[in-house]
Amino acid sequence: MLIEIGGTVGDIEGEPYLEAVRQLHQELGHERVMFIHLTLLPYLKASEELKTKPTQASVKELLRHGIQPDMILARSDLPVGKDIIQKIALFCDVPAEAVIPALTVPSIYEVPVIFEKYHISKIIFQHFKLKVVKPNLTPWQNLIKKIHDGKKTVKIGLAGKYTENPDAYLSVIEALKSACYHFDAKLNLVWLDSEKLENKKSPEGKRLQALDGLLVPGGFGKRGIEGKILVAQFARENKIPYLGLCLGSQIMVIEAARHLAGLIDANSEEFDPKSKNLIVHFLPGQSERRAKGGTLRLGSYPCVIKKGTKAWEAYKLEKIDERHR
Repeated sequence: MLIEIGGTVGDIEGEPYLEAVRQLHQELGHERVMFIHLTLLPYLKASEELKTKPTQASVKELLRHGIQPDMILARSDLPVGKDIIQKIALFCDVPAEAVIPALTVPSIYEVPVIFEKYHISKIIFQHFKLKVVKPNLTPWQNLIKKIHDGKKTVKIGLAGKYTENPDAYLSVIEALKSACYHFDAKLNLVWLDSEKLENKKSPEGKRLQALDGLLVPGGFGKRGIEGKILVAQFARENKIPYLGLCLGSQIMVIEAARHLAGLIDANSEEFDPKSKNLIVHFLPGQSERRAKGGTLRLGSYPCVIKKGTKAWEAYKLEKIDERHR
């Protein structure tokens, strides 16, 4: 069992986690548990050096909890020299070969290939007393090549209300990148603030032009909803591919109901429970008084697909089971 220890060290919220993994190590034994500590090597421009003191301090904090790292991944924006590796090994009581630089790279998909240059898999195999097997990194290397050699660029607009914090949509962004890599393309992501779009005088609306596709991700609450509906309308009227995820698909249905079916006040029960034309409702047992995040329907759910639709083209099946929420 590999246990990665990073941001939890020093945080009071991480205390129960550290004690739990310490006990797990004690119960299972050293040959069945491996501690990998991810730590930061800050760079001081004034002295032009990477500092190991934070790493030493965090390891001492782990030792106070009864945990000795078996490997240290040293995060750095700059190359980590042998002198730094030896220093970390000496003061953190970790073999030098188990101190592995974790350099900042253009794509996270390069990380496995870089780690393997330092024989990370061999170290892990040996720790667990397993037969050392050389990993096949060809798929990773091919992916990296596709990432760097993209022949075209796809311009996708993402409309949300947390655009100032891209991490809020990290999984969506990575999925978009992966789709682009599959087709030998690079992603040009255009952030669209759904709240600003509600103001027709805002220049945000001009950013909708010249896009190859539009995406509205999931979310809760009515803030910025009308802006997202405008995005769905723009996509439909200008025949721009639109992908609605969770809330984004509800937005698409509301827009169609308003502008194709003539139900001007069509809405979701979540945003306007007084609307006469509610076309999106709470699931049975839910209500506007309950926190939406804890009421999602989980697990597999049957869905019937109509022939001739885009969904039929994708699945080629009349009935599927998906995690519809």
